[in-house]
Amino acid sequence: MKKPAVITTDPWESLKEFTAARIAMGRVGNSIPLTQYLEFKLAHAHARDAVYSELNSEAISYYLQHLDIPILKLHSKAENRNQYLQRPDLGRLLHEQSVEILKEHTGKYDLSIIIADGLSAHAVNSNAVQLVEALIRLFRSVKYKIAPICLTAQGRVALADHIAHGLNSKLSIMLIGERPGLSSADSVGAYLTYNPRPGLTDEMRNCVSNIRPEGLLHEPAAEKIFYLVQEAFRRKLSGVELKDNAGLITS
Repeated sequence: MKKPAVITTDPWESLKEFTAARIAMGRVGNSIPLTQYLEFKLAHAHARDAVYSELNSEAISYYLQHLDIPILKLHSKAENRNQYLQRPDLGRLLHEQSVEILKEHTGKYDLSIIIADGLSAHAVNSNAVQLVEALIRLFRSVKYKIAPICLTAQGRVALADHIAHGLNSKLSIMLIGERPGLSSADSVGAYLTYNPRPGLTDEMRNCVSNIRPEGLLHEPAAEKIFYLVQEAFRRKLSGVELKDNAGLITS
């Protein structure tokens, strides 16, 4: 008589509903089960695809045009994806033609919104429109003067310093595709810098991370960014000295 299979319940199995991390995968002999192995390979392929995805400037421009804010299409000094990955410094500098475009739109603005592909254009293509719409509603409620929205190809975080400085904005918000992980290839980060100018380093910025449908949702993310923007204007600074104190219990 054939013995019934022995099924051992993994004590971590119930924790899977709280995290996308790979836990309780089990094993077959000395290896992981075939299904989990194939899922890992698929996630790795999605991450690689995200790194080489392209910013869909046309679609983003189309869906943001109802905001009635000029949209500028800019480019860093990195000419293509391979150069962007091999020369991070070029992704932080603005192409000469883009510098000339900014000169035509220089004004006196409260803030600039810059959208860049970063390391996952897929993330930006999937989340930027909803996030920008939510931000604009909040900024207009307090009558901030908003600079033209900038869509930037092959851009890195520090490129926002050059763009906002060129537009003469008091504050920059860079929305950029984050480095894709094996459970999140569609995550956007928002970097906020008060008094942006070339030469700043990362301690001068605040970051709101993991903005995506399975992470921090668009509306709560916009409210968090809005809070930090208001605090930055009130204290005239950003970075390590600007803390997120929203929701703290007062004694």
